[in-house]
Amino acid sequence: MCEAEEAAAAVTIGATVPTGFELTAAAEVEEKLGSRCSVRRDRGKIYFAVAAQALAQVHQLRSVDNLFVVVKEFTDYQFKETKEESLKDLEDLVKQLPWTDPLKVWKLNTNLKKKKTKRKKQNPQGSASKENLSDGEGEEKTDTKVADKESDDQAQNALGLESAGGQETQAIISVDNGKQSDAKDEFLATAGSENGAGDCKESENEAPVLKFRVTCNRAGDKHNFTSNDAARDFGGAVQEHFQWKADMTNFDVEVLLNIHNNEVVVGIALTEESLHRRNITHFGPTTLRSTLAYGMLRLCDAQPSDIIVDPMCGTGAIPIEGATEWPNCFHIAGDNNPQAMKRIASNICSLLKKNQNQESSTSWGVSLDTVQWDICSLPLRTGSVDVIVTDMPFGKRIGSKKKNWDLYPACLKEMSRICRPGTGRAVLLTQDKKCFAKALSGMGRLWRKSQTVWVNVGGLHAAVYLLKRTLEEVGENRSRW
Repeated sequence: MCEAEEAAAAVTIGATVPTGFELTAAAEVEEKLGSRCSVRRDRGKIYFAVAAQALAQVHQLRSVDNLFVVVKEFTDYQFKETKEESLKDLEDLVKQLPWTDPLKVWKLNTNLKKKKTKRKKQNPQGSASKENLSDGEGEEKTDTKVADKESDDQAQNALGLESAGGQETQAIISVDNGKQSDAKDEFLATAGSENGAGDCKESENEAPVLKFRVTCNRAGDKHNFTSNDAARDFGGAVQEHFQWKADMTNFDVEVLLNIHNNEVVVGIALTEESLHRRNITHFGPTTLRSTLAYGMLRLCDAQPSDIIVDPMCGTGAIPIEGATEWPNCFHIAGDNNPQAMKRIASNICSLLKKNQNQESSTSWGVSLDTVQWDICSLPLRTGSVDVIVTDMPFGKRIGSKKKNWDLYPACLKEMSRICRPGTGRAVLLTQDKKCFAKALSGMGRLWRKSQTVWVNVGGLHAAVYLLKRTLEEVGENRSRW
């Protein structure tokens, strides 16, 4: 297949997304990739068909965490009655899978990453500092090894993302599977220069041996094997089939084996690090994922010239994502914690440096301002804000649930004062749902709940509330500008 035909071939891409925001991610795919995509939804995952030449655009999606190309999907896989037979079937499955086109997509994806790395080397100052990448952000790391996974009840994959939920996966149209017989020979013959690790040196006439690992993501209580069992035996068959070298850490190819009850999806990872790690370089104890922040911002349907405020911004994940994706709005971020204000200032500086060193960037600033303030007494004019988007204290790492019973009503009242009557909106995230429901019930004349999105935040069952500001005026006890 020539390069032009290879680029035009349609493939099925799977993407993990923040649980609860599948519809939001699907809407973004349809909006940005257009009619070329057919989107199907699953709990914590979406699948869509796209031309291989659009891989670069796929990586620019803001609502997805990790990407993989689908090798094959089985909607009703019949596991055998014994452990040995089930694992033997998984081993035999390797030789039957249509590997050719997915591996070509992996190669194209590797070339994209090499070009990106080359640009970064040409602009070394443009890379944001990652010194605090894993410093207390309260999220799971994205490179968990298969060998370290002990909990089979949790379907957490090695990319650090949630397992599929209770919804059933729809049938997925995979890539052309008529060429699987020559997959191994063709790929081994052409993959010589694609070794991402670059440390397997062979002779000039011999292709380097690729390193790989298999990650099993299993959910369901009717399996007679563990995730480690499946990863080990399936990985052994992959090694025998391709003659690759197994390596749990410094791998070139990551093969994904996702098992949810009787549904089995085999894929090849296209991301080494979650795409949500894009804006934040200085983390706090409750830093929000950029993908979750993007989903919240999409809910508010921001319009050009809107004033968007995050009154409890923490390290700034929401306002920085907003200023990046909605530059025609003006964003204001504030917090009462001086340390949080230092972190958001550092994150903004990192973002500005990155923008200045991007080859195609002409922007030298962001439409974002920061203020240290008290959430219960904001220095903003009454009715001057169009949208409020914030992550409220859960009462776990920050504050306490006891304090929330006083804090939440005070916050909602002050938010109603600054929000524009009739058209103002608020998108609020909290895990303390009981306290929030009580506070909202006392503000019925000022706020109307329009939508609730149930989300998973670091293993916590939380909710995102979309509120609409009523026309009712707020009674004020003190003068305001």
